[in-house]
Amino acid sequence: MPVKTLALYSAAGSLLLTTLGAAPAGGATAVPGAAELRGTIVAAVRARAAGIRFGPCDPADVPRIPHSPAGLRCGTVAVPLDYADPDGARIRLTVSRTPATGKDGGRTVPRQGALVYNPGGPGASGMYFALAGTLPVWRRIAAAYDLVGYAPRGVGRSAPLSCEDPKQYGKAPTQAPTHPSQAYKRQRVAEAKAYARGCARRSGPGLRFFNSLNNARDLDVLRAALGEHRLTFMGASYGTYFGALYAAMFPTHVRRMVLDAAVNPDPEKVWYRSNLDQSAAFEERWADFRDWIARHDDVYRLGGTPRKVQAGYDRAAARLARRPAGGKVGPGQLQNAFLTAGYYDTYWPSRAAALSAYLRGDPKPLIALAAPGPGSAAAENGGAVYTAVECNDAPWPTDWAVWDRDNTRLARVAPFETWDNAWMNLPCAYWPAPRQRPLDVRTGPGELPPVLILAAERDAAAPYAGALEMNRRLAGSRLVTERDAGTHGIGGGPNTCVNTYLYDYLLEGRLPGRHASCAPHAEPEPDPRRS
Repeated sequence: MPVKTLALYSAAGSLLLTTLGAAPAGGATAVPGAAELRGTIVAAVRARAAGIRFGPCDPADVPRIPHSPAGLRCGTVAVPLDYADPDGARIRLTVSRTPATGKDGGRTVPRQGALVYNPGGPGASGMYFALAGTLPVWRRIAAAYDLVGYAPRGVGRSAPLSCEDPKQYGKAPTQAPTHPSQAYKRQRVAEAKAYARGCARRSGPGLRFFNSLNNARDLDVLRAALGEHRLTFMGASYGTYFGALYAAMFPTHVRRMVLDAAVNPDPEKVWYRSNLDQSAAFEERWADFRDWIARHDDVYRLGGTPRKVQAGYDRAAARLARRPAGGKVGPGQLQNAFLTAGYYDTYWPSRAAALSAYLRGDPKPLIALAAPGPGSAAAENGGAVYTAVECNDAPWPTDWAVWDRDNTRLARVAPFETWDNAWMNLPCAYWPAPRQRPLDVRTGPGELPPVLILAAERDAAAPYAGALEMNRRLAGSRLVTERDAGTHGIGGGPNTCVNTYLYDYLLEGRLPGRHASCAPHAEPEPDPRRS
């Protein structure tokens, strides 16, 4: 590619291509990922020239809501399926955007470019983010930034993946033994093998290209298509991982970056050991929830100690195993409903009320809360992308005995989520596509603009140790901690202290001089009617 064309991309891109052009041809390349980096440069040059044609949004991508923001538009951007072959097959990612309002109250503020957001997953769509400016907590940011969401590769209409018939996805009722029998384990192993085969059959030979490194490369192509020389990005949960990959791969293309609910980027943790750590952390968060219920025994009558609350939950699970509520809510659906309470304490009152009502003979609140709807393509697609990305990203144990050993040990001290998490990830033991080696994420002093990391100290889905590790690896980053709290994702939430740091950084580029902490947001108030 002519150097003159590359100058439109960036001087850094030109230098990279010149350097990589000198790499030896053939099977042994001096620079790992050299072909993919060349392909990213080619794709970004093309995307900058083409831009994004924005038009009305399809309700399947962004639902129409009352008071939808003015200027809400959607479009697509083309990216290579395989970055090593940028002239080969391409896929299109859907993108949503709402232009900066320019008004913060009665004050006119200058536009600062596009803020691109990813909510995590893997498998979640960020298309809804363009609507965030309708929420009071986001209005200051929406005044200065175009709010840009997108569906990553594989998600929604962005070359969607599938692993099984959506009608079969989320079948109910299901069991959820915390100490499964050998027969139950054999059943789940067979299901995992069948699911992995289904992913290969339904998603085809391109399955291996749905991974975190390509998600990071897609982000750079999106940056170019938006006309941004440097990216302002906010990622939550899994979005922090490929955000960190982006920071390590394209540090000169970063303007500002917020990593909220940071996952552990240590290659040794991605992803098998991260899931074990997550299961242990959910046990602690389940203990927090039980303690809260016990402190409000006057409302829920589930027992004045966490042990008594656990006994009530166990009675409900045993009863549901014998006779599912409404024919659809078994122990698996009960566990899933209470697992969501491990992510967000705003769910605590409704879950406690439903459990209390069920044990007193009224199953309706629990059925309304936990019964799955009809199998949907969207839900099945999200599960398929989650599995494909995590399985493709890294080596996993392929010997069932390793999984059995590790999860049996962990379940002795952390029974709540351990086996449920194992079954969700077990297809990776039998994955039909080649695995990658995770990138060793780290940047040196001055290589990357300072990054803002947000974390709740008792986050179960992204244990706090991951935020500390992310902070160590990204030189110059700053960590803001919400103490004694466990909400998964705290930016733009109810904590004014956290949001002040977020506003200072995104709007003014100002970071705390050292790591900062905020007192926890208020615990939810008990409400026996919430179900």
